[in-house]
Amino acid sequence: MGILDRSPATTRSSDTETEAGENRPPAVRLDGVSHEYRLAGGRFRSGQTRSLQALRDVSLDVQPGTIVGIRGPSGSGKSTLLHAVSGLLVPTSGTVSLLGIDLTELGDRRRAQVRRRHVGIVFQGFHLLPSLSARANVALPLVGAGVGRTERRKRASELLDAVGLGERTTHLPGELSGGERQRVAIARALVTDPDVIVADEPTGELDTETGETVLDLLTELGRNRAVLVASHDATTLSVADRVLSLHDGQVVERDR
Repeated sequence: MGILDRSPATTRSSDTETEAGENRPPAVRLDGVSHEYRLAGGRFRSGQTRSLQALRDVSLDVQPGTIVGIRGPSGSGKSTLLHAVSGLLVPTSGTVSLLGIDLTELGDRRRAQVRRRHVGIVFQGFHLLPSLSARANVALPLVGAGVGRTERRKRASELLDAVGLGERTTHLPGELSGGERQRVAIARALVTDPDVIVADEPTGELDTETGETVLDLLTELGRNRAVLVASHDATTLSVADRVLSLHDGQVVERDR
C-alpha cells in the first residue's frame, strides 16, 4: 500500500466514532442546502442590498471510496458547493455533515478544526506561498496541527516523492511547471491524511498530458476517500463514479 492509499479501517471520525460497516455515516452529507450571498446595491441604490441565490435545496451523500463530479458553467454554484462541504462557508439553510459531524452547528473555530483534520482542498489557482519551497508548502498544514519539524519534513518529502516530485522538494513554486505546482497542491491536501478531498477545476490551468497525470492521482486518491471534483471539463469528470449537473444552484441531473 502506497502513501496515497489508506485502509478503510483508518478513516478517522473521532468526534463521532462509529464502527466500520453499514452504520457508518457517509463521509459527506448535504441535506436541503441553500445559500445566498448578500450583495451591495448598484450606484442608484446606495445602501441597499440584494441577494444572489448560489445553491438551492441541494441534497447529497458521498461515501468513502467514491468520486463525485460536479458539472456546470461558471456561476452555477460549483465552488459554493465545495466551500460548503469544506466548511469555508455556512449555508443559509440546510445542513452539511462530515463523518456525522454537523458543520452548521459549529462555531468558526471548531469548524476550522474539523476542516483541518478531515478535509484536503485542491484549489484551481494552486495557492502556494511563493517564498516557500515545495516541501515547506506541503508541510504548512501540519504546523497548525502541532506536528514537529522533523516529522513535518519527513511526511512532506514522502508525499512529494509519491506524486513524482521527489527531486523537486527544495524548489520554489516559481521554479516549477504548472503541473508540478498542481501536484504540490495535491500533496499539501493529503498531508493531514484527510477523509475528504475537494478539488475545484483541478486541471483548469494544465495542458492535456499534465492534466491526465493529475486525474490519475485523483483516481488513486478516491480508493478509500470521498472525493468531490468540480469542473466543466468532460475529461476531468470522466474519473467520477457519479456526476451531478448544477444550473443556477440546483441539481438538475444526476449521471451514473
